[in-house]
Amino acid sequence: MLGLKLPTDPRWVNIVEKNIEEILTDHAYCEQKAASNAITVIVKFPMYPDVVEAMAELVKEEIEHFQMVHQELVKRGLKLGFERKDEYIHDLLAFQRKGGGREQQFVEKMLFGAMIEARSCERFRLLSEKLTDPDLRVFYRKLMESEARHYMMFLNFAKKYATTIDVDHRWKEFLEYEGGLMNKYGKKDTIHG
Repeated sequence: MLGLKLPTDPRWVNIVEKNIEEILTDHAYCEQKAASNAITVIVKFPMYPDVVEAMAELVKEEIEHFQMVHQELVKRGLKLGFERKDEYIHDLLAFQRKGGGREQQFVEKMLFGAMIEARSCERFRLLSEKLTDPDLRVFYRKLMESEARHYMMFLNFAKKYATTIDVDHRWKEFLEYEGGLMNKYGKKDTIHG
């Protein structure tokens, strides 16, 4: 369903299990950034009422996820650390086409969002199946389902509002690029790293 070209190395879960505080901190900030991204979509593309409504709902959901992750940290006697730079996101941003008309900007923003949600969904599936902690397995299973919905939402909006752009072709380019990126990721205690 996701079309990802290179799966996460399953050994990444071993890194996660040794660094639960770090991964949960990174995850919390990923949720905060997803909410911020949805707000940016509202500000840049107010002409699409259904997109605005969906993004407003997404902001609420992502902040709830942030709160869930924070509560998981507290429950374990851990603390939210400081935000770290997300190199994966930086690399994806470098691939986005800059400039162009509003339609191109919209499609790029939607595909950017879809790509992040797709990889997060794949990572959360891995965590839900491979972590030894049963509570975290359930936790990540629920979040995986949300990421799958978000992935489809972004992709569907790109297709709905593109009139001159071949979204399927551009999505394949995103998938190929991201697949190449994954050779250097999956080795750190971060959600995308």
